[in-house]
Amino acid sequence: MTSNQVDPRPGSVPLRRATSPDWLPLAIRNFDQVLIDHAHCEKKAAVHALSLLQAYPEVPTLPAQMARLAREESSHLSKVLKIIDERGLSLWPDRGDPYAQALMKKLRTGQLQRRLDRLLVAAIIEARSCERLGLLAEGLPDPGLRRVYEYFCRAEAGHQVLFLRLATRAGGEDSAFTRLSELVEAEAEILEQLGLRAAIH
Repeated sequence: MTSNQVDPRPGSVPLRRATSPDWLPLAIRNFDQVLIDHAHCEKKAAVHALSLLQAYPEVPTLPAQMARLAREESSHLSKVLKIIDERGLSLWPDRGDPYAQALMKKLRTGQLQRRLDRLLVAAIIEARSCERLGLLAEGLPDPGLRRVYEYFCRAEAGHQVLFLRLATRAGGEDSAFTRLSELVEAEAEILEQLGLRAAIH
């Protein structure tokens, strides 16, 4: 392994850039907006899990893992929708996620390369979600919401490990860690370009 590679074993994604300290106050001031964005994130995570199951059934354990993940993400969506309803809000149409869209543009086109990249990008998105949900778990003024977001944070921590494990199975450890190094650098640049947003990503 060369010096510019990352080796995240035993499992977490080594994000290159921490979320700005200014993000949490912005998120708390605009929590309703963040909450609705979170619902859309959980919806897309469930759909994405099923998409990976459809695309890559040959990866060992992936089909069963993605079926379970889709159920879990759907359960998370239900929990977020319940909070939205309790706050008297309505779920507005999904306006898209420029963060995830920018990461998806980094996918390579070769079949095996694209498979590896999709799994690694999923791991990175879960890692960033984990970080920000953890910040909400620490900073929200409502103790009940803090507990809910602590639960979400723990779940995302497990998801990033799952996707990294699947990536190493699909592409081999050296290839996966080499490409992960490149993608986490790209993710840091994307965050800088997007600036602060009242959103999970």
